[in-house]
Amino acid sequence: MFSSRRNFLGGAGLVGLAAATPTAAAPAVSASRTEDAAWLQARLERYNDFGIKASGGPGDVACGAWLEEELRGWGYSCRRQAFEVPYFEVRQAALSSGEAQAPQAQAPVIPQAIVAPTGAQGLTAPLRLASDRGDISGAIAVIVLPYKRWAALADPQAARPLADAFSRGAAAAVLVTTGPTGEAIALNVSTHKPAYERPVAILAPKDAQPFLAAAREGRAGTLIVDGQAGRRSAFNVIARLDRNAPRTVILSTPRSGWFTCAAERGSGLAVWLWLARRLSQTNRGVNVELLATSGHEYEYLGGEYYLAQAPAPSATALWVHVGASAAARDWHELGPTLKPLPSADSQRVLTATADIVEPVRAAFRGISGLEATYVADQTTAGGELINVLNAGYTRMIGLYGGHRYFHTRDDDMRCVSADLVQPVAAAFEAAVEGLLA
Repeated sequence: MFSSRRNFLGGAGLVGLAAATPTAAAPAVSASRTEDAAWLQARLERYNDFGIKASGGPGDVACGAWLEEELRGWGYSCRRQAFEVPYFEVRQAALSSGEAQAPQAQAPVIPQAIVAPTGAQGLTAPLRLASDRGDISGAIAVIVLPYKRWAALADPQAARPLADAFSRGAAAAVLVTTGPTGEAIALNVSTHKPAYERPVAILAPKDAQPFLAAAREGRAGTLIVDGQAGRRSAFNVIARLDRNAPRTVILSTPRSGWFTCAAERGSGLAVWLWLARRLSQTNRGVNVELLATSGHEYEYLGGEYYLAQAPAPSATALWVHVGASAAARDWHELGPTLKPLPSADSQRVLTATADIVEPVRAAFRGISGLEATYVADQTTAGGELINVLNAGYTRMIGLYGGHRYFHTRDDDMRCVSADLVQPVAAAFEAAVEGLLA
């Protein structure tokens, strides 16, 4: 489905472009930019190599330990803030139609958190389209969601039809997450709301047609969501460079996610590390506190825990949050497959509080999606920044977005590269330095 990551730019990455510049200063500029790109690329690849970043899982834990090692090397003191999260380790997750011994169709599904397992034998029942408004009591309701770059189960366009299906007696539900890639899209969920007691799974649109046909005819299907469910420990990484200053700059980013999250989380984490290193090298008369949260999939759970002990708003000079899809690859939609582009996906949003929105907008001028910086409020802010606003912080910058492979298994290194991250890192550095000068 994808071409090799090495072929994305057709040989026209930063190195190739700089080498073609005929000015006398070009070699030095080229060397500096190439070194910076190599530094960012190494961090992107290291994050990717940890694999699945589900909160409290092996990849998430290993990533946290790596960040601590990096930050200590730049002079930061580090500590962990532990909390519990739900988890589900899959043994089998699949939907089939027809007789159990001879299924007419079979496809993998994503168990929707917080998971209600079916057990190893699964649940066999008629497949029914929830939208038909017929009797779905005891059935596996198939719910086709409208086209969107999906992110959360709380989205009314997902939550309402799901609640309706269960109120009508459905024994389980399968959500078809119609989106830009045809892949199944995992949905974030809150731990503060009651979990569904009946199984919910997510089916890729590319796999849906046989099951939609079966559901129209009310044929039998079997949903298997089998695995180990429970709760486990996760932790935020909190790092600090204390300069005995009266105020503190806070830099935050999530590090956990449903899958590998190379572009969703990795691009923002690379920007965050870039800023952390830069701020360790210059003293602007402020302390620096860094936060890399786990629990993001559970609607910003790690960020909530941190806010309970973060520096007070009155003692915070600036809060910078680098959220999802900071610098993800864009794709052309040509036929049944997507084709990679050398440019960044513009579906990313930058917000800043009213007092600093103009200098922030100037710093990001020319960067697609981020150049239209909005005043941060309850309608424009996204991700963890919503809770930061609610907690009374008054000077902040926040980024969030949703690229095409957001929350899918295919969000790997084919979706991100240093040449996409570098302009965003430079713009954040310019904005922060200007605001602290």
